[in-house]
Amino acid sequence: MDVDYTIPVDDPSLLWQRPIYKKIDPAADSIVFQQIEADEYMDSIAHTPVVRFYGITEIGNSVICHVTGFLPYFYVPAPMGFKVENIPTFKTALERNNSVVKVEWKLKESIYGYHGGEQSPFLKITLKDPKNVPTAKRAIERGIKCPGFSDGIKTTYESNIAYLLRFMIDCKIKGANWIELPSGTYQMREDSNSNAQINVEISYDKLISHQPEGDWSKIAPLRIMSFDIECAGRKGIFPEPKSDPVIQIASMITVQGESKPFIRNVMVLNTCAHIVGTHTMSFDREEDLLAAWADFVRKVDPDVVIGYNTSNFDFPYLLDRAKYLGVNKFPFLGRLNDIRTEAKDTKFSSKAYGNRENKAINMEGRLQLDMLQVMQRDYKLRSYTLNAVCAEFLGEQKEDVHHSIITELQNGNEETRRRLAVYCLKDAYLPQRLMDKLMCLINYIEMARVTGVPFNYLLARGQQIKVVSQLYRKALENGFVIPAINSQGNEDQYEGATVIEPRKGYYDVPIATLDFASLYPSIMMAHNLCYTTLLTPAVIQKFNLVKDIDYVVTPNNDAFVKAERRKGLLPIILTDLLDARKRAKADLKKETDPFKRAVLDGRQLALKISANSVYGFTGATIGKLPCLQISSSVTAYGRVMIERTKQEVESIFTVENGYSHTAEVIYGDTDSVMVKFGVKELEQAMELGRQAAELVTEKFEKPIKLEFEKVYFPYLLINKKRYAGLYWTRPEKYDKMDTKGIETVRRDNCRLVQSVIDTCLRKILIDRDVVGAQEYTKQIIADLLQNKIDMAQLVITKALSKTDYANKQAHVELAERMRQRDAGSAPGLGDRVAYVIIKGGKGVAAYDKSEDPLYVLEKNIPIDTKYYLDNQLSKPLMRIFEPILGDKAESLLTGDHTRTIQVSTPSIGGLMKFAVKTATCLGCKTPLKKDESAVCSGCKSRAPELYQKQRNIVNELEVRFSRLWTQCQRCQGSLHQEVLCTSKDCPIFYMRKKVQKEIQDGTATLDRFIDW
Repeated sequence: MDVDYTIPVDDPSLLWQRPIYKKIDPAADSIVFQQIEADEYMDSIAHTPVVRFYGITEIGNSVICHVTGFLPYFYVPAPMGFKVENIPTFKTALERNNSVVKVEWKLKESIYGYHGGEQSPFLKITLKDPKNVPTAKRAIERGIKCPGFSDGIKTTYESNIAYLLRFMIDCKIKGANWIELPSGTYQMREDSNSNAQINVEISYDKLISHQPEGDWSKIAPLRIMSFDIECAGRKGIFPEPKSDPVIQIASMITVQGESKPFIRNVMVLNTCAHIVGTHTMSFDREEDLLAAWADFVRKVDPDVVIGYNTSNFDFPYLLDRAKYLGVNKFPFLGRLNDIRTEAKDTKFSSKAYGNRENKAINMEGRLQLDMLQVMQRDYKLRSYTLNAVCAEFLGEQKEDVHHSIITELQNGNEETRRRLAVYCLKDAYLPQRLMDKLMCLINYIEMARVTGVPFNYLLARGQQIKVVSQLYRKALENGFVIPAINSQGNEDQYEGATVIEPRKGYYDVPIATLDFASLYPSIMMAHNLCYTTLLTPAVIQKFNLVKDIDYVVTPNNDAFVKAERRKGLLPIILTDLLDARKRAKADLKKETDPFKRAVLDGRQLALKISANSVYGFTGATIGKLPCLQISSSVTAYGRVMIERTKQEVESIFTVENGYSHTAEVIYGDTDSVMVKFGVKELEQAMELGRQAAELVTEKFEKPIKLEFEKVYFPYLLINKKRYAGLYWTRPEKYDKMDTKGIETVRRDNCRLVQSVIDTCLRKILIDRDVVGAQEYTKQIIADLLQNKIDMAQLVITKALSKTDYANKQAHVELAERMRQRDAGSAPGLGDRVAYVIIKGGKGVAAYDKSEDPLYVLEKNIPIDTKYYLDNQLSKPLMRIFEPILGDKAESLLTGDHTRTIQVSTPSIGGLMKFAVKTATCLGCKTPLKKDESAVCSGCKSRAPELYQKQRNIVNELEVRFSRLWTQCQRCQGSLHQEVLCTSKDCPIFYMRKKVQKEIQDGTATLDRFIDW
């Protein structure tokens, strides 16, 4: 029966166990489960591969299913003169080097090129072990003693696909789908090495794979564990596993689809005061804490493990620490008790995602979703700290406790340890909230289902594997085989999409935007562009094909067979994807259940992304199956369509044809065309946009469709791929302010740039106040040059990804200077370094003027405000104002408002450290005599007035500090505790530090009135 998680229990550990399951009768009961992960191993007795599925039943029981009998294979084209009767000789010759099970004669068609439907003889070579495939492939390429193979075969087919993916394709199993084991087809296994509740074995040809649609699109009640650890480091040194203990581990367990965790606990070294709603466990020995947490993981048996930077920090630290302390049972955290969990270095390289080095943690049967890696992979942000990410997506920040004060809290008392535990619990809960908010787990599950790849492939591999999976599935259905190409990449390039030269300016009339729906996929479908339809002159001649009847010639001068003669595999895949998306979107409109809506929304998004990635797959020169004839033809058609759209719109919507104005296309880019119809009313522009979309769509092959989606009004066109405007889909109210290519989101700018550009755009677009935007800009520049801008707005952050840059970098040089001052608090590799540019001598490079903001506050070092104007603000401002003001835009950067306050170079270093500062009178600023502390003899009568003035200044600063302090307390979730936050991503942190320093200085000034 199911456990009722809503009933409070005296012993919270009773909730750890999974729901109880009834005894299964293999002869009478079928087993149905959602598989969430799969791997493979070699059977030690049969010496054949076995696929192992890990899954969850509908009521939440854990399953491990061993699937036997499926053997790896690949294809070799039979050479000219090779006959069926030569197969035994060929098998014997190949058997000398490999474990060959059988060789079969098969008629197949290569996916590359049109062959008129003629199939050719191939040899299907089946082996006992997936590891034998590369060996057999090399042997055939080198040549073996057999007719037709003595010189070797250059190209083998389907020899480079992973065994697990091959199995899933042939058995029609998709990632995270539901599998059924009919009664009488499986055997129960007594498996002492497994901690799953149900262990079974079945032959691959007996199981039933349910396609993830309709009722089978549901998701099992997955147990999700989110956790965080705290370590006690030594002063000035970042925690090291061999020296520094793990002092706290917080864990949250949530059932997928539920809004709150049903298990919430924290394990603490030493005593800890009670935390409401939390199971707090105290330990005297660190070894016991680690052993208890590992035991907790095994008992609670999570299906998904999440956290923030768990792959590169938490897990490696725990594993290394447990090893150092001799907690031998700790590193068995997966569903198999005999496989040790380890952290291994991995390198990931992808054109879409860049190069990354990470740790790979194996936890058999448990999905891992490190939310830091998800953020880095799927979102472009200024900063990837948990604090910054939460501020971006959850609209709140967390208290950021620096590792340097964690030990102090741990060594305090049970209340300080409680304080740390609350912080640790919040760090465990925030990844769960982020995952729910962004629907990461659901979206990844749906992507695995749509593309057919195992879930863990989505995080460990690039984009291409998703298209490979779909292509292999369609090839298998239609009798094609795919060559294994050793793609090394080449210098071949093809022309990209058209960008119609923009007519820059500020448009105070509605600009209708026409967008091609799924442009590249629709081009591939409309013109039947595929590997299987690609023609050569020889093939055209062989089959007497007639241009425009049997085949088309693309604008790129490549030829493809028309769909009437053969529909290509890629168009079939794209049609299936887009049709499925239409169904998902239609179901989404009708569905009312929030969880089912989330699944459908994740599905339609996965279908859209998958369709759009097919084009990129064909153009990847370093890829599994590059074909530049397809990708270059797609972009060539796109260029023609954009130009044709411009011609049609400008020729139809004219005064001569009865319209009030002649339309003008002011910009076009890839799949969008911006049209100025000349009308001033939104409703008119929208109606004309709809008419234009319908008329132009008729000019193109189906399913190409031009759609009217939005109007920009007003619209600021800055340059190619740079524009901003108010986005309207209905005339009553604008949807949002939309920007592209503008410095509101660039991560290497200070916050001032973002706020200034955003404010200017709002004044120009929303308030329609260009003059106001100019005045605001002048005021900001004046404030900047007069040191009136809060330093928090001037902080720049950059990731310290390496230390050996070709040229000196400001953040790298600063990190090294900070390391020399205090190695313990200095940024490490992978950290984001916060810095400001300070005043320096003439000709000093920017990288020598970078400084830690806190150090600048402490030492009262002047900021190089001119640097910020010239290197940060000027270009973004000119991009916005030049289309509006033309040459007059330069006046924003000149004039009286650009006068600077003369500030000396830093008063540190050089001869300045030998200078003696003379106290001055607080009234007339004249130097004071030895017996005078605050005012001179001439101003002594004004002392009460000057004292009160200074007292008021300090009072105002204290009020401001109290407000900032309260804001930080709200952020940490408590108004009754000291603020410990040291978040260098947060402007409030710098404001608080600055006011704190000003209070100290102001109080010191008050203390000078001792003689009054």
